[in-house]
Amino acid sequence: MQVETDFLIIGSGIAGLSFAIKAADLGTVAIVTKKEKKESNTNYAQGGVAAVVDEADRFEYHVNDTITCGAGLCREDVVRHVVTDAPERIKELIKWGVEFTRSGSDSPTAYDLGREGGHSKRRVLHAGDITGHEIERALINKAVSNKNVTIYENFFAIDLIMKSKVLGREAGEKNQCLGAYVFDERDNEVYTFRSKFVLLATGGAGKVYLITTNPDIATGDGIAMAYRAGADIANMEFIQFHPTCLYHPEAKAFLISEAVRGEGAVLKLKNGFTFMEKYHPMESLAPRDVVAKAIDTELKKSGDEYVLLDISHKSKDFLTKRFPNIYNKCLEYGTDMSKEPIPVVPATHYICGGVVTNLSGETNIDRLFACGEVACTGLHGANRLASNSLLEGVVFAHRSFVRMSELFNEAEDESVVFIPSWDTGEAIESDESIVVSHNWDEIRRCMWNYVGIVRSDKRLERAKRRIGLINREIDEYYRNFIISRDLLELRNIATVAGLIIRCAILRKESRGLHYNIDYPEKDDKNWLKDTVINKSM
Repeated sequence: MQVETDFLIIGSGIAGLSFAIKAADLGTVAIVTKKEKKESNTNYAQGGVAAVVDEADRFEYHVNDTITCGAGLCREDVVRHVVTDAPERIKELIKWGVEFTRSGSDSPTAYDLGREGGHSKRRVLHAGDITGHEIERALINKAVSNKNVTIYENFFAIDLIMKSKVLGREAGEKNQCLGAYVFDERDNEVYTFRSKFVLLATGGAGKVYLITTNPDIATGDGIAMAYRAGADIANMEFIQFHPTCLYHPEAKAFLISEAVRGEGAVLKLKNGFTFMEKYHPMESLAPRDVVAKAIDTELKKSGDEYVLLDISHKSKDFLTKRFPNIYNKCLEYGTDMSKEPIPVVPATHYICGGVVTNLSGETNIDRLFACGEVACTGLHGANRLASNSLLEGVVFAHRSFVRMSELFNEAEDESVVFIPSWDTGEAIESDESIVVSHNWDEIRRCMWNYVGIVRSDKRLERAKRRIGLINREIDEYYRNFIISRDLLELRNIATVAGLIIRCAILRKESRGLHYNIDYPEKDDKNWLKDTVINKSM
């Protein structure tokens, strides 16, 4: 079956939905999401959106905090644009129905502002401790109310459709994206989506690692598809490990928001001693890369399985009002955070690299845009400042819309180009699902053990060999058997794992989120630059 639309959006988080709301005024919009429309990394974001909205704050402070956190690799022009555009985008979110938590003031513009690691001021707008859920709710309601927007749930994008491949041309000229092949899980049918423009808004890749705060959908699909299509990919070595994930054998990687530390929580060892003062002047409020590495170091030294996050000096009334979701979840697993510290460990949280874009969200492939966590825009550099991610998604969705609006009426009509239907060839049904589950587990354990918070050349080479072999096994499996969602996700996490390893091997220094014990120092002379790779390299 073929679907024709003006705009194809792959992903239903803050970036995809905020773009769809605007693009619907220009033409038809198809949103493809591999689960239910509300299921996205956005929906699980606890902290909030960073923006200068308080009189005591300044754009320059936010810019400096972002650049300092980014360890020399932020693009200053991008940082300044995102920071200065933030207040306008916040107003837009509020207009669309997002209800941020207000302060006790009678002023309609007075919001309760949180502070998180790396921020010099309180500037994080939040909705309790379920900010992402509130944003997702409001944006879905706004998007589905427009007759030009159609959301395809349980539709899994397989691959982008490239004009050069369809026409059999060599890749000498700039390639162009014509749409995507998309798998309908319910009917086991592959649809051909043809569109004037494609926006990748697929989120992150946390499930490439064994322990992650991400939902199960975060398998790096957009990055993998873009790479296979020939897009430039950059800075995949910069994987942010959130320092504080609830430690409990039955808790599925539940995030303890950085906002808890922003409200005064202190990190301690199991023996009750603090330790962050040894690693950074901001102590427990240090940037995430510093805190995660410090916890990892202390756990290796002590042999303990977790450290403690203590905010028990705050009243129960304050904690239940400020962090109701976190309080109840901890209580569910036997910890009353108003009386005792929370056991925590680092977990894979955010990827600062991705598909390379310019300030308008354009990739090196014509008519293919990317925004949100899937993209590498230059905002985050070597380490993301807390709560800049939701902000980046909404700002770059707007920038992408502005650029597509300029191109929309001039876009050459490619409907005359014949796109063949999906061909299963001689593929057969698989009766070896154990192969998929085994490779899935092996990839995630390999990445956790060898490409984690602390790396070495030996560990990276070992990971490269193993992931390379698994990728070859998966390619053969993919060619021989009829596709399934499990197989598609396995293919994507294997691809993304390989990209992370390649970038990590290239960078012969330690910077931000990338720490290699064989190159423990920063090398500005040779490595004050992005690690850019593509399929032809």
